[in-house]
Amino acid sequence: MNYISLSDYLKSKYGTKVYKLSLSTGCTCPNRDGTISYGGCIFCSEGGSGDFAATGMDLDEQIAYAREKVDAKIPAKIPANERKYIAYFQSFTNTYGDEAYLMDLFKRVLDYPEIVGLSIGTRPDCLSDEMIDFLGNLNKDKEFWVELGLQTIHESTAKLINRGYELPVFEDAYKRLTNAGLKVVVHVILGLPGESDDDIIETVKYLAKLNPTLFGIKLQLLHVLKGTKLAEMYEENPFRIYELDEYCEIVGRCLMALPKETIIHRLTGDGPKKLLIAPLWSGNKKLVMNTMRSYIAKL
Repeated sequence: MNYISLSDYLKSKYGTKVYKLSLSTGCTCPNRDGTISYGGCIFCSEGGSGDFAATGMDLDEQIAYAREKVDAKIPAKIPANERKYIAYFQSFTNTYGDEAYLMDLFKRVLDYPEIVGLSIGTRPDCLSDEMIDFLGNLNKDKEFWVELGLQTIHESTAKLINRGYELPVFEDAYKRLTNAGLKVVVHVILGLPGESDDDIIETVKYLAKLNPTLFGIKLQLLHVLKGTKLAEMYEENPFRIYELDEYCEIVGRCLMALPKETIIHRLTGDGPKKLLIAPLWSGNKKLVMNTMRSYIAKL
């Protein structure tokens, strides 16, 4: 089967491959600082799901650092002045903090000519009307989207993972974002404790019904990482972890449940090898992607 990957979408729009720069706003999360809860979601590492971003640097330093890491993977035949990037604020909750500072930061990022777009990861319960208005006005000349961590539509699972908000909160934020003309990408985790394959497909079908306003989706393999509540649960009472062939199968079912025009921003995701407890096969990214692509091509 065919699907539209984020890489394909950006290459079609910009005529070349576009690379992500992992950046940090320095924000924390209301699920960590006690506003909602402490400790965050049970799967979230100390890096706040942004373990590849630099911290403690100003914006110029972060961009230079991220470019250095990314450029090492870019073919030398592509001149430095022709390379294009998406600035990605992933870790923690990037609209939770001093809004004036954050607005200025987002605006400054888009002033870099080599940065053709901006992706902001956040929680649906951390989007004020003022922030959405600002982001809507910022969304003019460059690629721009907001990423919401839904993970599941099932309330029992949401409570188990300590998500900290109920489904209507997501629905309200999604409506306000799309009404402001903003593109929304939704995160779904595959393999959460207690969820069956059919439970996962219910979540994906729910998102499919948001079409045509849904811009994209991220399918994220559940990683058990050291230092998380999830790791403690796994050690005390091991739960089902996908094998690679099983994961390929559930991803295939997810893709078939989505409209063809949905942009697939992620099929699996990376967990830092130094923190990874399970599934260990996910640490071999090349093997994983080749196996998944081969499986999907046969659908």
